[in-house]
Amino acid sequence: MNGVAEGTGSYAEAGVKKKDTFGTIMARILMIALAVLLFFSAFIISWMMILAAVLICIDILLIPMLKTEYEYIYCDGQLDFDKINGGARRKNILRIEMEEVELVAPQNSHALDSYRGNGTVKDFSSGQKNGRVYVIIMNRNGSLMKILFEPSEKMLACMKTKAPRKIIEV
Repeated sequence: MNGVAEGTGSYAEAGVKKKDTFGTIMARILMIALAVLLFFSAFIISWMMILAAVLICIDILLIPMLKTEYEYIYCDGQLDFDKINGGARRKNILRIEMEEVELVAPQNSHALDSYRGNGTVKDFSSGQKNGRVYVIIMNRNGSLMKILFEPSEKMLACMKTKAPRKIIEV
């Protein structure tokens, strides 16, 4: 997803697909294996076909929900983080204002050294090893929060326009 500038304000959006974890892969395998097992056991015990049919329907509904995407939308100093499950269900999970932000820097930046080990971490990145992950350091209600995300170049430029001293680029 590419960002676009509109009018006098600034707007950018970016999105990433979350890498499948070991747990989600195993959940898919177990759901499919159980459905297959019930299906073949229905040849021995006929009422098992009902259970197999119900489980197959549940699998068809739940397996796509195990795919997660994150979308970031920046608009005039406000950054929204949305979670999209199964390509259909969107939920806004966090909204921040640039006034709350102390620092935005690449994950391996030395500017983050004084913040390492402190605060809660919210990971909205893809989890890919080659991802260009940035960290937002912010103070909300007296507690430090670190947000991991993968912004586009346009989003970083828009954020830098709003708060140039808070953005550190590679």
